[in-house]
Amino acid sequence: MFAAAAIALLVTIALALARGALGPTVFDRVQAANTVGTVAMLLLSVLGFLNGRPDFLDLAIVYGLLNVIGTIAVLKYFRRGNLGDTGLEGKGP
Repeated sequence: MFAAAAIALLVTIALALARGALGPTVFDRVQAANTVGTVAMLLLSVLGFLNGRPDFLDLAIVYGLLNVIGTIAVLKYFRRGNLGDTGLEGKGP
């Protein structure tokens, strides 16, 4: 049963990669990358269960958090052109 879930997740990753390659906008590509990261997190959890390694679940949670933070940073960069305050605004000569 879990092997079938792992195969379905691999198919989902392949479809998300195809969406990223064919996406007309950068936001489609970022969404595809986020989907790949989320499905990879699920795949890591399933593989950890299949191999009897519950510590893979901890790695999957950390990977999921990094995926969310990375997606937010990329979207912020493409929307605003920078990632944060440079500290130079509002300072006189």
